[in-house]
Amino acid sequence: MPHPLRLLLFLALSLPFASAQETHDHGVPEKLGKVSFPISCAPTVQDDFNRGVALLHSFAYSAAKSEFQSVVTRDPQCAMAHWGVAMTYYQPLWQPPVSPATSPIAEQEIGLATQIGARTERERGFIRALSLIFESTDTVPYPERASQYERAMSVVASQNKDDAEAQVFYALALIANASPTDKTHTKQKQAAELLEPLYRAYPQHPGIPHYLIHACDNAEMAQRGLAPARAYSQIAPSAPHALHMPSHIFTRLGLWNDSILSNLAAREAADRLGDTGDELHAMDYLVYAYLQAGQDQEASRLVEQLKEMHNLDQSDFKVAYAFTAIPVRLDVERGRWSDASAIVPPEKAPPQVVAVALWARGLGLARTGRPDSARMEIEKLERIEEQLHAAGEDYWATQVDIQIGEVQAWSAQASNKPDEAVELLRKAADEEDAIEKLPVTPGPIIPAREQLGYLLLERNQPVLALKEFQSALSNTPGRRGATLGAAQAQQLSGSKNGGLSRSAQFH
Repeated sequence: MPHPLRLLLFLALSLPFASAQETHDHGVPEKLGKVSFPISCAPTVQDDFNRGVALLHSFAYSAAKSEFQSVVTRDPQCAMAHWGVAMTYYQPLWQPPVSPATSPIAEQEIGLATQIGARTERERGFIRALSLIFESTDTVPYPERASQYERAMSVVASQNKDDAEAQVFYALALIANASPTDKTHTKQKQAAELLEPLYRAYPQHPGIPHYLIHACDNAEMAQRGLAPARAYSQIAPSAPHALHMPSHIFTRLGLWNDSILSNLAAREAADRLGDTGDELHAMDYLVYAYLQAGQDQEASRLVEQLKEMHNLDQSDFKVAYAFTAIPVRLDVERGRWSDASAIVPPEKAPPQVVAVALWARGLGLARTGRPDSARMEIEKLERIEEQLHAAGEDYWATQVDIQIGEVQAWSAQASNKPDEAVELLRKAADEEDAIEKLPVTPGPIIPAREQLGYLLLERNQPVLALKEFQSALSNTPGRRGATLGAAQAQQLSGSKNGGLSRSAQFH
């Protein structure tokens, strides 16, 4: 194990942690990096405020909230402390960014900040910008409010060019508003241009490498994010999210052993802090890496451990997604189609999470020769797609549309309609290639382009299959299924009489 990774794992497993201060508090991490966010409040609360911002930059929202509330208690006239509390309710890279359940609390906090009044125009700029996120939540769609926030933070950043925090929070706003359909990654690059000089100037700041990782979490920019990824976990090793985040880049580059180490450390730290959401998120990335590294027994062991976790809040998107995706990954990646066809969709989970289970069931039914039964799952997915469109969740509706196309394709193949199957799966692959994933997942369970390669192998078209596998690997380097598929296609394309059994799997 390389020395920096040994250090990372040691820190994650051995640092002491403060006990939780309230029922839902995840505890306060101990080593968070260095943040300086000068405010015009009582000098005695400055260090605590900085600590709260450092926690915020590592998405330790519960601990950050406690820190800012402590500042409020010690200096009731500190407007920026109320801003800090409100900021913990704005989680722009998670789903949902603003929870309807907590939005009124955040609105009250930002209202108090406005009412108290900050002593500097810079502070008032931060407060005005955040107020736009929580104003008119019933009448103004979130994307419009997020765009207003981004524009307001652009003003704060331009008026405070020498203020690192103004630039960092503006960069985060850019990343949060980056369109998943923009494959040129305009806003991600704009954010990286802001952050990279700051990274050199403030090498111990936790938010700068964190947001650089998010900006570079795409195939085009992943190599650019490798240095920040290796640094972040050592800047703030007490924060579970900081231990996990490097694996976003490791996953993009196919560095599976690095991803495994990263998420083992993150899971252990999250478990010690009682942070179930971060623990499950790390487990999802971990099982993905295990499967790509061919460590099936470790992946299976992780699924068994997941079954021992009880009383999970399935209404929490972060929790529900990982809890659902982890066993699905194992069954589908390993072509265990009978098991996949028996997957039970989670109750009370968000519809896009339910769709993952329905998709796996549909694939399992189609791949075991039951296309008529698979049609029932397709109909359920179509209803979810309509539901998501009606709710304005167009990104997730597109993801479900891709899933529908994949199940339809394999159902067509099972019904001896191979041309229709290829057409449907190619359409799904093109649609998937045109949209970026969100940070909640390491990637599609099985990329549609990789599935298309295996479908073409089943049709004894290895030359065409090889082309699809190579395309899949350019998007997702090192995926085991595409790597093995490409090798199989290469071998068959060089054999005059090469053939492939209809039992071919994704790996």
